[in-house]
Amino acid sequence: MEEQLSEEEEVRRKNRQKRLEEMRISKQKQMMRRMYMKKAAPFVSGAFIIFILVIGGRKLFAKPVVEKQAADQTLTAEKQEEKAPVEEKTPGAKEEVADSRSFSMKQILKEIQTAGIGVEIGAADDLTGEETSPDSQPEGASLKTYQAEFTSDTEKIGAYLAEDQEFYSEYGLLIDLRDNRVIAEKYGKTRINPASMTKILTVLVAAEHIEPEDLDDKFTMTLEITDYGYIHDCSSAGFEKDEVVTVRDLFYGTVLPSGADAAVGLSVYVSGSQEAFVELMNEKLEELGLSETAHFTNCVGIYDENHYCTAYDMAMIMEAAIENELCREVLTAHTYTTSETTQHPEGIIISNWFLRRIEDKEGGEGVVCAKTGYVAQSKSCAASYAEDKEGNGYICVTAGAESQWRCIYDHAGLYRKYLS
Repeated sequence: MEEQLSEEEEVRRKNRQKRLEEMRISKQKQMMRRMYMKKAAPFVSGAFIIFILVIGGRKLFAKPVVEKQAADQTLTAEKQEEKAPVEEKTPGAKEEVADSRSFSMKQILKEIQTAGIGVEIGAADDLTGEETSPDSQPEGASLKTYQAEFTSDTEKIGAYLAEDQEFYSEYGLLIDLRDNRVIAEKYGKTRINPASMTKILTVLVAAEHIEPEDLDDKFTMTLEITDYGYIHDCSSAGFEKDEVVTVRDLFYGTVLPSGADAAVGLSVYVSGSQEAFVELMNEKLEELGLSETAHFTNCVGIYDENHYCTAYDMAMIMEAAIENELCREVLTAHTYTTSETTQHPEGIIISNWFLRRIEDKEGGEGVVCAKTGYVAQSKSCAASYAEDKEGNGYICVTAGAESQWRCIYDHAGLYRKYLS
């Protein structure tokens, strides 16, 4: 028995010695690595500094090359367009759907009519061949045709806006409303997902179907409405189940915090359901002459492959919205406090953070209205309206920025460059 115990102790002793030896060797290796690292640190630091300088220099001196390449590509494209007809592009490709300087038959007819030539267009108010009656238009709806012209002077937005600023967005458009001319664009007629910019059309359609005296009507939020935003991971104004709010609260809650709960509530108040309201939205797109390139499936901006428009389409929607008194009031507001309710005795303070953040940026001082958006497929996007010192209006739409700050810098940069 004693012999067996001594053998076991001997085995345990040898195992302990083995572990101690392994620990000693590991410790020596660690010390050696630290010594080598201390010796190599100055060389690594120097190499890193040289790497940074090289990258910075390449970026600094590459800018003129990028601009020259962009100019050469634009010139080559223009020469090719002169020699051959424009080919149709598939949806989603980062190219123009059609030659920006060409006119559709609808535009040609309008130009003839505007010029006063004795050609009778007929009873079609929108020049599409379909007769419309004033009685068929929603009360408060505008009969104005919204369109902006691409010309040979329309500048292609390149990698840089100015000497000190890159342009981050994948898509962009800037329109001068004095003559409805597109000043600058970057794939302005390529299909995008508008994300929460959709809500500009939501409040426009709602405003055209609601009388001003109805803005203080009470509306009860249901579980179905409040859960819609949570299910689809949307932003919320903060309204709760069974909370009784005003229709006015729904308008501001839709735009300022981009609340899905408020937008769906507004659609239910107007039409009884979001599905019925979306039909009104698409009817409005047709009225604006945008139905060939824009189609919406929801009033919030949730991603759907059948929910799309172009930057140009969104600019036209924004123009119609700012000419609606209620929409302009809501899109202009920096902050708003909702009604006092049982759930929120002091109301909810909501903010339009885009307006609050851009106004102190150089170029962003004149921004009056704005609505942002984000889904993973379109990244950060926004539509804004600004005025220069003389009161002239401009609309900017961008999409495809990696962050909201980069989206803000792109809007401020466009206004700084072109409004000055």
